[in-house]
Amino acid sequence: MLGAAAGIALSLIPIMVTLIVADGMIRGITDRFLELGTGHLQVFPRPPVRDVSQVLDDAAVVLSLESPDITGVWREIDGVGVILSTAGKTGASVRAVDPSFWQDAGSRRYLTVKEGVGLIEADDEVLLGEDLAREVGAEVGGVLRLMTLRVTDDGRSIPRTSLFSVKGIVSSGYHELDAMWCIISYDAGLRVLSDRISQSFLTVKINEPYGKVDAAAFNISLKLGGAFAVYTWRELQSAQYSSYESTRQTLIFIMALVVLVAAVNVSSAISMLILERQRDIAVLKSAGTSAAGIGRIFLFCSLLTGFAGAVPGIAFGLLLGCAINGVVRGIEVVLSFISALFNGGAVKILDPGFYLQEIPVIIDWRTVALIAFFTVLCSVLSSMFCARRAGKSRPLDLLRKF
Repeated sequence: MLGAAAGIALSLIPIMVTLIVADGMIRGITDRFLELGTGHLQVFPRPPVRDVSQVLDDAAVVLSLESPDITGVWREIDGVGVILSTAGKTGASVRAVDPSFWQDAGSRRYLTVKEGVGLIEADDEVLLGEDLAREVGAEVGGVLRLMTLRVTDDGRSIPRTSLFSVKGIVSSGYHELDAMWCIISYDAGLRVLSDRISQSFLTVKINEPYGKVDAAAFNISLKLGGAFAVYTWRELQSAQYSSYESTRQTLIFIMALVVLVAAVNVSSAISMLILERQRDIAVLKSAGTSAAGIGRIFLFCSLLTGFAGAVPGIAFGLLLGCAINGVVRGIEVVLSFISALFNGGAVKILDPGFYLQEIPVIIDWRTVALIAFFTVLCSVLSSMFCARRAGKSRPLDLLRKF
């Protein structure tokens, strides 16, 4: 029985670590997209609008007044451009934001300054994402040219080149979000980004983006009326977040199969226990114990076995998952040392180009409880046939045999 319990415990360790890592990755990436990307909500003016900037400014004032749940509001323009430098040219995602972006707590928390200053104070200053700056060979204090398109009244697209001074090089900690960042001031965006080939909107932050975003969207729609369309972060990035969730569920399902196999081993242990206790079963049957009573004894043994495996397995798995960042760093050091012996380079298990540089520790206690219940239930169900067979055995045959 100890072997069966140990098998269950060993199978639960990886599923706990997988759960923490998956939830931490999803939450860490999502937080960065919410705080530095889409915001919690976005408000778009419905066409036709003559002066988009003034309309958005008026809407921002309305939302800022008597809205305790709203923690931040700013105007933003998103467009595309081409950065020209001596190292070549490359496409860039141009974001023009109001000063309120830099004052937001979420922006300050997740925006990491690699070089220079992470703040735009003049209309000729620009912040570049780390990868984009490396690709164009940009340095803090240097000057680069940003080429955008201007659409004339007759529909022609004319290139426009603007000079910007590199104020800083920044990172969000997630490559996919900041790989093409080119951030300028809102007034500069009005100058270099044509309203025909860019998007102007309000970015809104609230107190509880995970629990109250739908209610906040409804309240904002009531305040601003039908002249604006309000979208939550779930709607803006629905495909991406659905992909994250499906990946998480797939990983948990695969790990659950491992637990199921380990739980089935309990039936083998119960069968061996029944064989070892044939004489005891015969004595109990002779004393008047019912077949159901004999079965319940062995079902209770399987219940204890599942519980004895689930508790230490989950506990150790949670401890290992909470220390996952240190464990990963330690493995990287060992592998890098071995690689250096063969003239290799440093080994990165979590490549910052694709993963977070630091995994947040997130424990979903509801899922942990569900896994524990599933483990014990499988242990009991896998032993039901053996327990019923033990209860149906005839005591006279057992006494003759033993």
